[in-house]
Amino acid sequence: MSTSVNAFGHEFSLLDIYPVAGNIGAEVRGVRLSPDLDDALFAQIEAALITYKVLFFRQQQHLTDETHQAFGARFGKIVPHPTVPAPGSSKLFELDASKGGGRADSWHTDVTFVDAFPKISILRGVTIPAYGGDTVWANTAAAYEQLPEALKRFAESLRAVHSNDYDYGADRTVTEAHRLEHHQKVFVSSVWEAEHPLVHVHPVSGERALLLGHFFKRLVGFSSKESAKIFELLQNRITRLENTVRWQWQQDDVAIWDNRTTQHYAVNDYGNQPRLVRRVTVEGERAVAVDGSRSRTLVSPVEQAQKVA
Repeated sequence: MSTSVNAFGHEFSLLDIYPVAGNIGAEVRGVRLSPDLDDALFAQIEAALITYKVLFFRQQQHLTDETHQAFGARFGKIVPHPTVPAPGSSKLFELDASKGGGRADSWHTDVTFVDAFPKISILRGVTIPAYGGDTVWANTAAAYEQLPEALKRFAESLRAVHSNDYDYGADRTVTEAHRLEHHQKVFVSSVWEAEHPLVHVHPVSGERALLLGHFFKRLVGFSSKESAKIFELLQNRITRLENTVRWQWQQDDVAIWDNRTTQHYAVNDYGNQPRLVRRVTVEGERAVAVDGSRSRTLVSPVEQAQKVA
């Protein structure tokens, strides 16, 4: 195993790292993920995550729902999904293709409809289809860096409203009735809205990244039509193929990503094959704009209940 040093000056002497794409993503080999990983090894995994944005680990069949969550707790406090019930007594978020809400086939950053959205997500392949069902990640920090200077300054001046009550069928050519029903009855069983800076500063690396994705609702101070045009311009920058990595899942794979500098998309090309993945999400903090202002909650079930009371 050779020692490598990344762009942030981190040394990865304990990790066997293989980049998967040019701007995002790396496979880490020879590591058995567990809650009791050596502190030095875990620190290098954290540093590699900042560098590569998403890390892939094969053959993690030893992980259970319990140890998956316990490993996630090494990164911080585990938080359940705000609206989707967790299986059993866990805090896991389950995506089961046999159920209505199991196909996350649109570009998004996890749970940006709350002000302090998760900082890290850890996804485990429980049942993987024989073909299809890949996941694609995009680097939102690279997308920002590639903008012309004038467009960077413009983007930095914007704030965006995100909501879980978004137009579910807007970017889908076919929307199955049972998936739409699940979205309406479960995913938006309670409505959340948050206002974020469109460009936010990563709390660890200091990188600036675009904060968009399918929970985007509108830009503050712009009409819905104007918001849609600006969104399309910047979102297309994020999902340029050069900014992405595509992972072909195998049984018991684990993917860990920095939710603050990525979007992802689950490719819905596996028909009626079973596909079951479970996710642990780690509590984040309110996003910070270039000018130091932070994200804020606009609508939450807690506030709505307090007003009614």
